[in-house]
Order: sequence, then C-alpha cells, then structure tokens
Amino acid sequence: MIATRLLQLSVVVITATIWVLSSTSESLRFDLESGRTKCISEDIKSGALTVGKYDVLNPNEGHPLPDSQKLTVKVTSSYGNVYHEAEKVGTGNFAFTAPEKGDYMACFFAEEHKPPITLTVEFEWRSGMAAKDWSNVAKKGSVEVMELELKKMYDNVMAIQEEMYYLREREEEMQDLNRSTNSRMGWLSFLSLLVCLSVAGLQVWHLRTFFQKKKLI
Repeated sequence: MIATRLLQLSVVVITATIWVLSSTSESLRFDLESGRTKCISEDIKSGALTVGKYDVLNPNEGHPLPDSQKLTVKVTSSYGNVYHEAEKVGTGNFAFTAPEKGDYMACFFAEEHKPPITLTVEFEWRSGMAAKDWSNVAKKGSVEVMELELKKMYDNVMAIQEEMYYLREREEEMQDLNRSTNSRMGWLSFLSLLVCLSVAGLQVWHLRTFFQKKKLI
C-alpha cells in the first residue's frame, strides 16, 4: 500500500514538473500579412506572473522601421479585460499578474497596405517560474551561487505544489462536469423512453379506434 502511494505521488510530481517546465514558456516567430490579425493564447493560472516581449524584424537594418511595418497589439483575458494595448509599434513588452485563471490572448494586427506586405514578428511569452528574471535576483540580492540555486529549487518546489493543487481543482471540476452530464443523460434517456411509450400508446389507440369504426373488432 505504501509503495503504491509513493508511486502515485511520484507520477503526480513528474506530471506537475513537466507542466511547469513545458507550459509556462512560449517563444516563436511568425509572419503576418497586412490587413490580417493573428492571436496567440496562453492558459495562465490565477496569481501567476506573466511577461511578454514582441519585435517586428526590420527588413532594412540601419534604417528606422516604417509605419507600414508597425503593429497594433492587444492582450486580453477570456473575460474581456484588457491588460496591454499598443498602436503602431515596432517593439514592446507587457507584464502583469493574472487576477483570474483561464486563457489569455495576445492579438497582433497589421494595417492594410497597398501592395500587401508581410511582417515577421518575434514573440516571447513566459508565465509562472519562467517569467522570473534570476539574473536580476542575483544582482539585487548579492547572493552566492549556492543560495541562488537553493532559491530556485525552493521556488520550483512551491510552483510544483501550486500546480498540484491547480490540477486537483481541475480534476474536481471535471468530475462535477461528468456527474452533471451523466445526470442529464439519464433524464434525457428517461424522457426519450417516455415519449416512445406515449407514441406507441397513441398508435395502439388510433388503430383500435380505426378497427372499431370499421367494425373489424
């Protein structure tokens, strides 16, 4: 029994570790045609720090970025709250602590241009542990290498614990949803059976009335 519990705990810790390391950082490069919008979403838990940085690659290095190559950027939550908005920019960044869990979306819009042009955008989005700047922590705190590593380990453990609680909440939500769905399916099946029996009864009554009128029975 103890070995089984330890195995289950190890699986949970490994899963949470993979969740922390893989789902909290996103760095990519994409092309955006003029007159079009591209949105990127990130699932962020409540209370987590999130930071983002974006740059439009200048096709003419050494020259200012023309207005036709600039973007309009907007970051919103699934509830419609706006956390960052910038118009006609070539580079920028944002940082905030998520007040609510859910999907947050960063949308990039390139204005119409004749003839059409394509912008290349570099975008980096980090949240949770990945959003912390450890180099600044080391400089500001004047800590030794070992102390810094211990702090990293401690924060990683705390992040894993928070993720475990978060996954447990999500599991409970899914269980509640399954129970609700099963209950509704049971009522739907009962109503379907009731309708079928009612239709069958009406058919029998109709046929009986018809045969009685024809004096067949």
